[in-house]
Amino acid sequence: MLRSLYSGISGMRGFQTKLDVISNNIANVNTIGFKAGRVMFSDILSQTLSGVTAPVDGVRGGVNPKQVGLGSQVAAIDTIHTGGSAMTTGVNSDLRIDGNGFFAVQDPAGNVFYTRAGNFTVDASYQLVTPQGFLVLGADGAPITLEDTVESFSIAKDGTIIQVLNDGTINTDLQVGVARVRNPGGLEKMGNSLYRLTLNADPETDPLALIGTAGQDGRGEVIAEQLEMSNVDLTNEFTEMIVAQRGFQANSRIITTSDEILQELVNLKR
Repeated sequence: MLRSLYSGISGMRGFQTKLDVISNNIANVNTIGFKAGRVMFSDILSQTLSGVTAPVDGVRGGVNPKQVGLGSQVAAIDTIHTGGSAMTTGVNSDLRIDGNGFFAVQDPAGNVFYTRAGNFTVDASYQLVTPQGFLVLGADGAPITLEDTVESFSIAKDGTIIQVLNDGTINTDLQVGVARVRNPGGLEKMGNSLYRLTLNADPETDPLALIGTAGQDGRGEVIAEQLEMSNVDLTNEFTEMIVAQRGFQANSRIITTSDEILQELVNLKR
């Protein structure tokens, strides 16, 4: 069978994956803290028809190899961790990280995840939680629980929670933690704008060990009353969609043309 058939199939598969990633980006254009993905391609191992011939001075020249490519494949699906635009909400429990880092949250089973979505609330037990009920962790790695006599609170750029109690005293013992990961692209998406630490994201296997004070050691500052919007650029996504669509069509044309050639070969017997 013609090699072009399989090359066309590999191209169609790759561009279908690209369309899947683009559609997910567009679907999350208004998702708080979402980071867009992109697809990178690479060629598949080529088939060598003839090898290299070395040159011999004064006798003959060298001959380059003859190789036929066998199509393309998806080399990587990257997560682009550039910052999204800021949205001012006026809600004192809404937080945004200005710079590198992630908020750390803990699920009921004790698993720790990272997120850039800072749309937190205070529950009936005065705990700072995510919309899914996960506990927000402080700079010490412990869940953040406000005083039960708190009247109001604000959050400083270093994550310090300034609590004004009903007796007029001020408590600054709590601090929102920020985790810094060496390779954010190595984090695994878990849904709900959450990421899980992997071996390629950071050599440290304990997610709690990466939590520290905002504004220190390369960590971004915490900005209160703001949220980080998705970093999806619709203009770029629609452009890439056109490229993916045309690439898919071109590869389907390869299959159609190859089929016509095979049909001509079959008709030779008539």
